[in-house]
Amino acid sequence: MNIEFNVENGKKTNFHFDEFPFFYMDAQRDILEDTKLQSSYLGKMLSKIKYTPEEIREIEDQIKALNEKAVSTSDILKNIKTTLKELDTAMDTSSEGIELTPFTKKICDLNKGLTIYYNDSYDSFSMEYHGMGTRSWSSLLTLKAFISLLSKNAEQERSILFPVLAIEEPEAHLHPNAQKKLFGQIDAIPGQKIISTHSPYIAATAKVSQIRNFYKDQRVICGRIDADKLKKEEIRKMDRQVINTRGEIFFSRLIIFFEGETEEQALPLLAEKHFGKTAVEMGLNFVGVGGFGGYLPFLYFAEAFNIPWFIFSDAENIPNKMVKESVQNQFLKCTSLKKERDCIVFLDDGNDFEKQLIYDDFRDEIKKAIAYFDVYENDHHRAAKEPERLVEIQNYKDDVLYKIITDTKTQYGPVIAEQIIQSKKDLPPKVIDLFEKISAILKMGGAKT
Repeated sequence: MNIEFNVENGKKTNFHFDEFPFFYMDAQRDILEDTKLQSSYLGKMLSKIKYTPEEIREIEDQIKALNEKAVSTSDILKNIKTTLKELDTAMDTSSEGIELTPFTKKICDLNKGLTIYYNDSYDSFSMEYHGMGTRSWSSLLTLKAFISLLSKNAEQERSILFPVLAIEEPEAHLHPNAQKKLFGQIDAIPGQKIISTHSPYIAATAKVSQIRNFYKDQRVICGRIDADKLKKEEIRKMDRQVINTRGEIFFSRLIIFFEGETEEQALPLLAEKHFGKTAVEMGLNFVGVGGFGGYLPFLYFAEAFNIPWFIFSDAENIPNKMVKESVQNQFLKCTSLKKERDCIVFLDDGNDFEKQLIYDDFRDEIKKAIAYFDVYENDHHRAAKEPERLVEIQNYKDDVLYKIITDTKTQYGPVIAEQIIQSKKDLPPKVIDLFEKISAILKMGGAKT
């Protein structure tokens, strides 16, 4: 079928649909099933196998010799053949005897008994003994082989071929490293590839410009990175800092960005207390950006892919650490249509998360967290030393508390959060403010505290 269309210079040209063949592979692919189906890409290739008459005679002579050798060296097969010759006495027609063929006799039947083996350094195993990951991967590679064959034929015929591939869940049954390798093999296939995936490893392996994300809210929105509008350094940062290390955020309902390690440990626990559900159940992703100057690549990402986001930010504004000002500048640079007050929750002026907890009078909870990490040799040692130690901790001033919990942030974050939850106090006001904004975006109704 031909279609004519006008090009810019007004001349008419045409193309053939068969120059743009479409190939689809669903997530249920299996190389074992492919060997049985003539309609599979493997089956189509096997049905096209051709040999010259001379090659057929040579191969079938070799098969005949192989069959004769197999029968003559086996007492069991010789006995079966001798016994079956007794059929001659019951036949009215003349017979030339019985022939046993352990191996396929005719070359045209070779593909019917095709078996695929994968070898390791010790042994070889039939494909039927391999898991679904290997079988799925193998099936995808037969598509690659099929397209390679078509491309070779098109090149010989000097015709145009631009295949379009649609592949569903290439990661099915594969471990992370295999997923990355498979994506590289698919990417090397000529033509246009359309891959649907829920794998952060597949997404992290792709280039920024290749990715399309579908976010479903009131309607389905397709997001993409417009690489032409970003500088090379901005694209590099997004690749390295966001996509390569945080591929899971593609699948977020909402992302909360923040600077520090304490927040990364504490906020998911506090969110579970507030909402009565885990962050995973709600589709929330809490993402540390690695410092107050690291928000911009993440904001570009979230804006491009239409994923709702919030910043939970420190508010230190001191020489050489103008945190609040830096965050505000990054927000303006990402060109979001949102208003700052709707998507950024700043802590009180001068505070980071640890200072805010002290300011909000969670000193007792912090002290209990510090005591939690005290180590005693045995119960007798604890009984002798713990009362004195608790008095010592109770006398710690704010600056001492702050220094202790900031020196080893990843250690204290979750323990402080647990102590806050067990205290039965309301959560910190700024945290509640953040969670109420999340509730409004996700339409979760009234918050739980």
